[in-house]
Amino acid sequence: MVLFKGKYGKGIRGISFLFLFFILQTSTGSAQSLKVLLKQGDEAMNDKDYFSAAQVYNRIILMDSANIDFQYKYATVSRLNADVEIADHWYQKVFKKDNGKLYPETAFWLATIKKNEGKYKEAKKLFVKYAGKNKSSKDPAKKQMAAKAKNEAESCDLSLILIKNPLPTTVEHLDSMVNSKVSEYAPFEYDSTLYFSSLRFSNDKDARNNINFNKLYTAKQKGLAFLKAKELDTLFNKSGIHNANTCFNKDFTKIFITRCSQQNASFFQCEILFSNWENNKWTDLKSLPAQINAPGTNNTQPNVGLIEAEEYLFFSSNRTGGIGGQDIWYSKINADGTYGMPLNAGPKVNSTEDEITPFFVHQQKMLFFSSTWHKGLGGFDIFKSEYKEGKFEEPVNAGYPINSSLNDIYYSVSSRKNMAYISSNRKGSYFEEKQSCCNDIYRFTIPPLEEPPVPVDTSTMLINEMKVLVPLTLFFHNDEPNPKTKVITTTLNYKTTYEAYKHLQPKYLDEYPKGLDVEAKILAENRVENFFEDSVDAGMRDLDKFAELLEKVLARGEKVKITMKGFCSPLASTDYNVNLAKRRVSSLQNYFKEYKKGMFVKFINNTIEKEGSIEFFEEDIGELVQSKVSDDVKDTRNSVYSPYAAAERKIQIIAVSYIGK
Repeated sequence: MVLFKGKYGKGIRGISFLFLFFILQTSTGSAQSLKVLLKQGDEAMNDKDYFSAAQVYNRIILMDSANIDFQYKYATVSRLNADVEIADHWYQKVFKKDNGKLYPETAFWLATIKKNEGKYKEAKKLFVKYAGKNKSSKDPAKKQMAAKAKNEAESCDLSLILIKNPLPTTVEHLDSMVNSKVSEYAPFEYDSTLYFSSLRFSNDKDARNNINFNKLYTAKQKGLAFLKAKELDTLFNKSGIHNANTCFNKDFTKIFITRCSQQNASFFQCEILFSNWENNKWTDLKSLPAQINAPGTNNTQPNVGLIEAEEYLFFSSNRTGGIGGQDIWYSKINADGTYGMPLNAGPKVNSTEDEITPFFVHQQKMLFFSSTWHKGLGGFDIFKSEYKEGKFEEPVNAGYPINSSLNDIYYSVSSRKNMAYISSNRKGSYFEEKQSCCNDIYRFTIPPLEEPPVPVDTSTMLINEMKVLVPLTLFFHNDEPNPKTKVITTTLNYKTTYEAYKHLQPKYLDEYPKGLDVEAKILAENRVENFFEDSVDAGMRDLDKFAELLEKVLARGEKVKITMKGFCSPLASTDYNVNLAKRRVSSLQNYFKEYKKGMFVKFINNTIEKEGSIEFFEEDIGELVQSKVSDDVKDTRNSVYSPYAAAERKIQIIAVSYIGK
């Protein structure tokens, strides 16, 4: 230990005096500085300056890490600042302590973070919880978030399917000849030259917002590698403003870019400009007319595509007449160079959230774009929508590994039609201060666009959806069904036992928190509520969905094997528990037999060759190995009503597969 010396004395006594002096001097100063910091943090948040706000709230949390309001604010600004791990840590603390009472949106935002981390099963539970509590809310904002949460819960299931069935392609991260520790985006390759935008360092900087101005760059390709990127000249990179988003017309005689002014630390207002190739040089850039650059709106990310051999300008805009946020619009480019009135891509493509970065591939009649609303793996995902009979069809996720759990945007196809590019802040992207801060450019090979698409195997997709639900876990009250017997079957249907179990929830809320102090009692009540919502109710929902999918698979003539396994907690002898586990599996089989008035009965062990069939395979077990739950019958709080004990009283569908596959 270093001892302080000087006018305050020396040795331990000197340390004590200094410590006392410090406390006396800072006790009032700390409260004052905390008040100042809170004001600074709130001002930065109001200006959408999430980076600065995060720095301020980090200082606040170091001063008082127990204040739940500070925890929630720090979690929120960390989420907005793409500090995923920090947001997860503090949202978890708030959620555990509060359980959605003072901060009802915590479950939603924690779920969003879990999804960004690729923790889809955890995310789904939280989304379902939020949707269930707010779907009937009279608050329009909460009702909208509940609809989003329901959509996100379904997207978590889809994400697991896509990851288990990856596309046969490898996504390549371009090296530091193109990418840097800040953002690179909007890639388009023409004739072995890659055009892109970047926030990398230049001599042109926005001092007010403390950010480099976006510039346009090119990188020449040599073989499979790119040479070091170079900044385009001042014709395209005007000083004192952001320049981005290069695209060309079909003959490469016209170039479009956007220029954007910064409204605050996070939001921009852009307009689209064009230049013509005349006399072997590009003309000065001019703004597109007002029907494209609607005054007072953000118009950006141009792309020229061919519909029925006619050129259309696609772009993203938040103009009036849209569905919400940034929408995809498209305008016919007339032969005389004028533009038709923009058309909205429609309610199947656009949503109440943002749809951005359109790219139309005429060989496939397919619009590629990115969205945060449609079912994706997390953040912005890339989707594709077929243009058919004058309108855009329901979007389909572009798949994994094209999409990741973070942001995936700016899909484009090279001029040679054999390579696609995207921009993403997925793990592996370069960063200077924090992971996932910045977008990099990636590429992957694609089949020649003239080849017909491979037909989708619908049956395989359905069985994969069923596999996502596995292991499907269902829970029981103590010694149910048919308590105090040794029979191995029951006439009860699992849904009946579930409904009886739900009626006992108030009893669990009364018994488990008994005898605890106020804070511990709140945590105990939270555990009970969460167990019933996240485990008991979730299991029943998943079982109903599993049955719906099974119905569709059997209608296609498929033969399915379902493997079940029984568990139970240690309140009786092993022999008794084995029989109890069998009764629980029996109740699940009864659920399938009685589903929709017995529609599955004819399929059970069906041997007719071209018809669907179900084969149940049973693995049973009694007491769980190495259970830490009390087996004292007198200690009902821990042996019966504890969520930890309840979690062991379960059965599972542990596998589902095609017979013979």
